Amino acid sequence: MNLAPSFNSLPHTSKISNYEYFRRCGVKKILIFGLLVSVFWFLNCAAAFAKEVTLLYTGETHAMLYPCHCPIEPDGGVARRAALIKQLRKTNPDILLLDSGNFFSSGLLDQNTQNTQLDMRRAAINLRAMELMQYDAVNISDDEFNFGEGFLEENIGKSKLRFISVNLKSDKISPYIIHDAGGVSFGIIGLTNAKAKEKLQGLKFTEPVIPLKDSIASLKKSGASVIIVLSNLGEEEDLKLINAVSGIDILIDGHNHLQQESLVKSGSTVILKPAWQGRMLGKAALSIEDGRVVNCKAEEIRLSDKINDDPGIISILPRCFSDGDCKKKGFAGSCQNAGNIGARCLFNEAAKVNLTVITFKNCLTCNAEKVSDFLKEQFPGLKAVYLYYPEKKAARLVEELNISGLPAYLLGKEVDRERGFSNLKDKLEEKGGFYMLKYEVSGVSWFLNRKKVNGRLDLFLSLYDKNAFGILEAIRELDPRIHFLAIQQGDKIDTPTGILETEDDLRAVCVQKYYPNVFSDYLSCRAKNINSSWWDDCLKGLDTEKIKACARGGEGESLLKENIALNSELKIMFGPTYLLNNQEIFGSKGVLAKEDFKKILKK
Repeated sequence: MNLAPSFNSLPHTSKISNYEYFRRCGVKKILIFGLLVSVFWFLNCAAAFAKEVTLLYTGETHAMLYPCHCPIEPDGGVARRAALIKQLRKTNPDILLLDSGNFFSSGLLDQNTQNTQLDMRRAAINLRAMELMQYDAVNISDDEFNFGEGFLEENIGKSKLRFISVNLKSDKISPYIIHDAGGVSFGIIGLTNAKAKEKLQGLKFTEPVIPLKDSIASLKKSGASVIIVLSNLGEEEDLKLINAVSGIDILIDGHNHLQQESLVKSGSTVILKPAWQGRMLGKAALSIEDGRVVNCKAEEIRLSDKINDDPGIISILPRCFSDGDCKKKGFAGSCQNAGNIGARCLFNEAAKVNLTVITFKNCLTCNAEKVSDFLKEQFPGLKAVYLYYPEKKAARLVEELNISGLPAYLLGKEVDRERGFSNLKDKLEEKGGFYMLKYEVSGVSWFLNRKKVNGRLDLFLSLYDKNAFGILEAIRELDPRIHFLAIQQGDKIDTPTGILETEDDLRAVCVQKYYPNVFSDYLSCRAKNINSSWWDDCLKGLDTEKIKACARGGEGESLLKENIALNSELKIMFGPTYLLNNQEIFGSKGVLAKEDFKKILKK
């Protein structure tokens, strides 16, 4: 039944006025008709357009309460994180906030561990800070059992946070939750790694595959449209799980410390990787259509000193937990009443410590000032003197102390009387009347004991680096020797992101052997499409079966070991790293512009 006559039912010649037309039809009927049309239009549009949801995520924070004591980018801290989350919620109140686990202190990866009592205090404060930030769900991982099951259960009982794990049997922990954000129903599942049962005998732990499958089915039946898994299994195990269990839309992998990418994909599953120690906040912009994640853009937001501390978090934070938290230029700080609200820092004028830095004048790739600043953080009374090789005094010290690389950092023997010496002792070696900072800490820009080879350029790179394609294209004309980022541990070869990268490296060295003329093209093609499993598309017209046979056998392994031999010799673990003329070594953040390369080459 029509609520109003059709406009087409009126004769085209009608002289009736608009006013008269609406009077005859009835204003009420017209309004009802318009309202129904509007509702119909709204419902159809809501179904047609994707819903946008912002996901914020952390993991592997290890109760890092304060910003890191880093010489470069001293970021992080729960007060900055809380302030940033509040700021983001002002523009988007429907934010989803999750943590993938290892938010307790202590353990092998906690750089700030002190003793059980202080570590327990720090874990409890961190948990309270997360509660104030209003996390929607947190995953239980192995570090949450560092102080035993009783400590965890006691703090769960005190907290309003929702703790989840699908493969732990506990009355205090839910396997999953359903949470609505931005008009989307999310099913969120936690996964605990096997290290938890090693830390706590008698823990009711099960392998995750079956309970994960059952939980996804239950969540879907309960109306959850998007499934998020918070995992601490590690990337290799996560990839196996994704292949074994269907229906995972997003997996937050909190056990990947050398990640090159904050976001990767495996099939239809998006894998997000949070920053270690909470130095950055992960943010993913999700586009969801018909219950599917159709697009995801991830970024890591630095928690820098440009973000003001949140007052609510500051009110629960002790001033310090250790002397390292008490910093003041030119003074040595000590923490009194550590870990308590009444904690305070006492400062005394720092004793003088001499530092001799041997470097090159006008060295474009030396970062001597940054390392000096790092040492000044440890020893506030540090006085630095710079000597420039091959000038006489510098050359004499290089010869006397058998220094093989520059810059070299020589601390006076008086440093061993300083409080910070014990923290740095294992990073120093005695040379003559000095303590020299080890190269694995300071880095090297120039190898003095390597023969110069003019025009040679070696590049150490992961194909899974998000900038790999741009880097390869930028220096292609310089014909670099490519070394993949991998290390040999016994009979096994490990790569930063796991087995998929290792397989790519094996195929690449086989391509280099059998088709050297297309090696550069193959690498660029593969780096550009690294998330595609169709690697053979980059070798059209060539014998891909030969490459497969090589990569899967001992031949490929031997070729890769040969390829990465220089990595071990120079102790290169990260990239992109460049070795120029077989002597000068430097890294870049992102793609190094051709103009910058030319400056370095000219020098």
